[in-house]
Amino acid sequence: MKKISYLLIFTFLTSCTSNTIFKKPKDLIPKDTMSLLVQEMMIASSSKFIKNKNLERKINYMPLVYDLFKIDSIRFQTSNLYYMSKIDDYQAIFEDAKANLERKKAILDDLKKTKDSLRTDSIRNSNKKPILIDTLNKKKERELPNNVKDLKVKL
Repeated sequence: MKKISYLLIFTFLTSCTSNTIFKKPKDLIPKDTMSLLVQEMMIASSSKFIKNKNLERKINYMPLVYDLFKIDSIRFQTSNLYYMSKIDDYQAIFEDAKANLERKKAILDDLKKTKDSLRTDSIRNSNKKPILIDTLNKKKERELPNNVKDLKVKL
């Protein structure tokens, strides 16, 4: 009985450790294209809950990503499964995608910061304009001769 239980435990432990690497599909998506595809898919999946121009939410943008790269979901799934079996390549693809997304985010943050600073400057200037006009009017009154000021007050 003990021998059978040891045999079962040994077979169970050896069957759990499988390093399955799938065959390379004939229509495999290249690594750099896969990285770009993953970037676009991350953007598409995160924009699902943001309102678009028509104020609609919960729109699936994945078909648009597939159309952009001229692939179908089956080709993506087979390529994704192949790269998942080669974890080093898969991790490199995702790290590249993450780095590119962070660069894009930094560029967009700088652009937003510039637009916000321009907006705050324009708001500050719009608030200062009446003050500037009042000070210019006062300067003009100071420059006027005394008899003109008297006429202005009498009117």
